[in-house]
Amino acid sequence: MTSGNLRRQLGIWPTTAMVISGMIAVGIFLVPAGMAKSLGSPLLLLVIWLAMAGMALSGSLCFGELASRFPHAGGGYVYLREAYGTRTAFLYGWMSLMVLDPGITATLATGMASYAAHIYPMESAAMKMLAIAVLIVLTGVNIYGVRIGALIIVLLTVFKVGVLAVISILGFGLGLGDWSNFPPFVARPADSGPLFGALAGGIVGAFFAFAGWWDLNKVAGEIRDPAKTLPRALLLAVVIVALTYISTSAVFMYLVPVSQVTSDETFAAQAGEVLFGRSGGILFSSVVILSIVGSLTGLLLMAPRVYYAMATDGVFLRFASTVHPTFGTPYLAIAIQGGLASLLVWLGTFSQILNYFIFVAVLFIALTVAGMFVIRRKRPDMPPYRVPLYPFTPIVFLLLAAVVLLLLLGNSPLQAMIGVGVTALGIPVYYLVFRNQSMQPSNTGEDHGLDQDHIRDRRG
Repeated sequence: MTSGNLRRQLGIWPTTAMVISGMIAVGIFLVPAGMAKSLGSPLLLLVIWLAMAGMALSGSLCFGELASRFPHAGGGYVYLREAYGTRTAFLYGWMSLMVLDPGITATLATGMASYAAHIYPMESAAMKMLAIAVLIVLTGVNIYGVRIGALIIVLLTVFKVGVLAVISILGFGLGLGDWSNFPPFVARPADSGPLFGALAGGIVGAFFAFAGWWDLNKVAGEIRDPAKTLPRALLLAVVIVALTYISTSAVFMYLVPVSQVTSDETFAAQAGEVLFGRSGGILFSSVVILSIVGSLTGLLLMAPRVYYAMATDGVFLRFASTVHPTFGTPYLAIAIQGGLASLLVWLGTFSQILNYFIFVAVLFIALTVAGMFVIRRKRPDMPPYRVPLYPFTPIVFLLLAAVVLLLLLGNSPLQAMIGVGVTALGIPVYYLVFRNQSMQPSNTGEDHGLDQDHIRDRRG
């Protein structure tokens, strides 16, 4: 057991695949039906998909510049530390540990179990046990090595993107659906619910479907030539995912009228049954399961790097910075992530977990993007990559993030405040437990690209 540098082993294709895999998970198979039913207008559905794609694209371009400036493990934690100081960065890490990372991971595992139950019916407790078992196995895979985890991600990403493309081609090509499922294209039906709630629900669903683009930066310390590789991978991945989501949503609606959707969680399975009968439902459920396994592998690979970065800064349990002497992975940090996600799976349902983390996640991502303005003022030097159309690009992201936050707060205030409350608990934890540790210069300062001036700036 040693503390040391992570190995740079990942090139452009596994890097791009990790972003795509992180985004294309259970979201596209769970949210389109609910979005379509609540919005009641295909045009509004398309607008929300495009808006969230624009948000993900502008945000990922901003994260690309931040990654080129600080190509080190930790992602948003590192950027917030450089922009605002250790206290704010610690709160982000605390939020990632207690809210965001286990929340997303548990949500995906719970959704996977729902589709497994479509193939082989099982009780709720059995579904939870299945989800936890998968998490344990994938935690072990990522501890074993980043290359095997990355290989699984690449293979499953190619598989699921290919399958979704085939679904779109066959769905429209075989003519088994009905174009009358789309009208009225613009107007909402008379029995539609309030527009505010529909927009809030649609944006939450679309944001969740795109969630994960910010996670790649957490493994920047293990990517070859990250200043060039990260921005290209982020841009390419977001464009591919946006096109995939729009085409997949369209073909699902073409095959299955929204009024006939029996469950949001089995929408894809119903579309499969239209194409291939009962065996098609099983096939599509299997595709969803494999898709989620790929995404879970990516999350368990990327998210623990935040705890690793925090531990090397002295603001988290020291043992989380331990790198396995044989596998070269932060194995204890990975184990923490898998354990907390398993606990959430056992305690909550899909919707409860989703509403728990979305608001705080958007808040901190917006704060990170806003940090670009601070960092550019502190460091006017030219990084290897600069975000295009600055300051327009970060401003677009922040405006969209503000809209999302207002809708979330207005539609689900209780869940939003629970997430904020859990995050706020990190304030006394920092001052009582980790503040003195963070004031000590760390031997890992070089790992994070820190000079002594930056270490002095963060003391206190």
